[in-house]
Amino acid sequence: MERSFAREVELLGKGNGEIFHGEGILAVTKALLQSGVGYVGGYQGSPVSHLLDVMVQAREYLDTLGVHVEACTNEAAACAMLAASVNYPVRGAVTWKSIVGTNVASDALSNLASPGVRGGALIVVGEDYGEGSSVVQERTHAFAMKSSVCLLDPRPDLAHVVRMVEHAFPLSEVSSTPVMLQLRIRACHLQGSFVCKDNVAPALSTRHLMATPAPHNPSHMSHPPFTFAHERLKVDERLPAARCYIVDHGINELFEGDIDDVGLIVQGGLFNNLMRSLATAGLIGDRGASRLPILVLNATYPLVPDQLVAFCANRRAVLVLEEGHPEFIEFELAAVLGRAGSTCAVRGKATMAKTGEYTAEVIVRGLERFAAEFVPSLSTASAVAWREEVDAVRARASALLATPVPVRPPGFCIGCPERPVFSALKLVERELGPRHVAADIGCHSFAMFEPFFTGNSILGYGMGLASAAGVGPISEKRPLATVGDGGFWHNGFLSGVTAAVKNGSNSVLLIFKNGYTSATGTQELVSTPTAARRDDAGGESMTATDTTIEKVLQGVGVNWLRTVHSHDVSEMKATLADAFTTPERGLKVIVAEGECQLERQRRLQSYLARRHAAGDRVLRVRYGIDEDVCTGDHACIRLSGCPSLTLKNPENPLRVDPVTTVNADCVGCGLCGELAQAAALCPSFYRVEVVTQGSAWERFIAAVRSWATCALLPQ
Repeated sequence: MERSFAREVELLGKGNGEIFHGEGILAVTKALLQSGVGYVGGYQGSPVSHLLDVMVQAREYLDTLGVHVEACTNEAAACAMLAASVNYPVRGAVTWKSIVGTNVASDALSNLASPGVRGGALIVVGEDYGEGSSVVQERTHAFAMKSSVCLLDPRPDLAHVVRMVEHAFPLSEVSSTPVMLQLRIRACHLQGSFVCKDNVAPALSTRHLMATPAPHNPSHMSHPPFTFAHERLKVDERLPAARCYIVDHGINELFEGDIDDVGLIVQGGLFNNLMRSLATAGLIGDRGASRLPILVLNATYPLVPDQLVAFCANRRAVLVLEEGHPEFIEFELAAVLGRAGSTCAVRGKATMAKTGEYTAEVIVRGLERFAAEFVPSLSTASAVAWREEVDAVRARASALLATPVPVRPPGFCIGCPERPVFSALKLVERELGPRHVAADIGCHSFAMFEPFFTGNSILGYGMGLASAAGVGPISEKRPLATVGDGGFWHNGFLSGVTAAVKNGSNSVLLIFKNGYTSATGTQELVSTPTAARRDDAGGESMTATDTTIEKVLQGVGVNWLRTVHSHDVSEMKATLADAFTTPERGLKVIVAEGECQLERQRRLQSYLARRHAAGDRVLRVRYGIDEDVCTGDHACIRLSGCPSLTLKNPENPLRVDPVTTVNADCVGCGLCGELAQAAALCPSFYRVEVVTQGSAWERFIAAVRSWATCALLPQ
């Protein structure tokens, strides 16, 4: 039972004059429908997963508009969908997580941008940058420049974001250029309101089919000799047309200030942080406006040279607020002003921070330095006082803690089927020694942290086996590569498995088959069992009902193939040892089968609720630890790492060291008991079956046991 977006789907149907209230990414989704989008695709990833998830569940409503929705197998496939807009006057939108998603899509993106588009083509990218990012630190801006596509970075206000989406399509059409809309995490989850418009049914759609295809036109394809002409058109016609649209429709915004001999140039997505920082630094006037003039770049590529020169005219200096490295906007601004002969000084990374997210604290410190250099008469006492207060709070916290705050690494969910596999791997390494482990993107990458410390490299989503290709020939021990079923279908099958079979690789591949793309929101895959099969599974694991992955592996010639239930630690340990030591050559694949616990619990809760409502017997399993038997060596925690395994002080006053206990978060996955047997741990674990609405016999036995227990207790 997947998460329901019923409320969000209902919001998509709001009409003209109605008020929408919700989060930013859903506002973008509504804006797409108001813009007459004809098709939507994408690949999920934070912070834009919500867009595609809602669209998929809104298919029934979107069918009434004639809008096609498709969840793609990867970002390259999503970008390739926009080929429809290359040939036909139909608007399309796709979405993915940047920068990793843009990396995957770059081949299709180049071939999309070269010939240009007829219908508006919009790419919504979730910019995930800064200390809390889950990806490598690179910028989408580089791809916009490389492929000469427009890049919008809207000011975080729901009405303004909707306006930018609605402008993105005509901007794309007048310039024949794809447009990227960059949304940071805060913009995606920003709460706000805007006045809706009616959704627009596309003229060319699933309800209004075209009779004949577009006429053959080789110049509209990214193939030599036309690619040279495409490059000339980009420079001479498309980008100038985009700049004209940006100016004519006021995409970038100017906010005047009373201190007009200096100014600020800021990416639109940073505007809210900037305004908060100006208020903190005491640089907000009586009417709530900035005292320093601000040019807000809602379109960060292409920049408009005349607009930049006009803003910098008669100013002694401007400060550029631009997140990330390198400083593309600052470099271009300096070049534009240099060509124009402007004497305005440009400050950017040297005054702000060279890398990282521009939080309010970073901006306040930068504003303080900028004012000290160019407006020394301007009081920044508020900024100094605030900064000193922040430093004092940190100092007090450090003094109270006495020691640094313990590191809290990310880890697996309680009951995750991937944890027992790595427990089995640790047990195998005790006997056979460590080996190179080529890790991969996904939940299983958490094994690099405590308590498993497993993994030597991560090279990209689905690239684990491919990254082991150079290690195997120079290693005494066979390398192990890991991949989830999401990564397998995204890229791992073609880049890893087929290459390994073709080249006779002797590596071991471990596939975590949990039934979903779990790390990005448990989206369904080609190998996800149907809803009917999930319902039939009830309280059991449902992954065994689908063998698509196994059949595909056999189809390309994988001979050594084993499927093992993830929670069977003993069997998994034996299978891993066999794969590492067998004399048989060729790729060896182990499929670790176990349903994602998040999805299983959603399905199980619904299943148990139905049984309870029907008056049927309901059985739940929990595990516990007898503290009188527990030795206190905590080997179970070191081998499992389950968050429900924790420490407590023993009730026995003669025992000093803490003992292990199982808290109420336990979902009864059984790993504790499996480890106790597979690792020959102490027998302190016990299994409890909690029965609700039991049979008459069970209720009678329970009553007898309760009476006997009370009778035997000392009075």
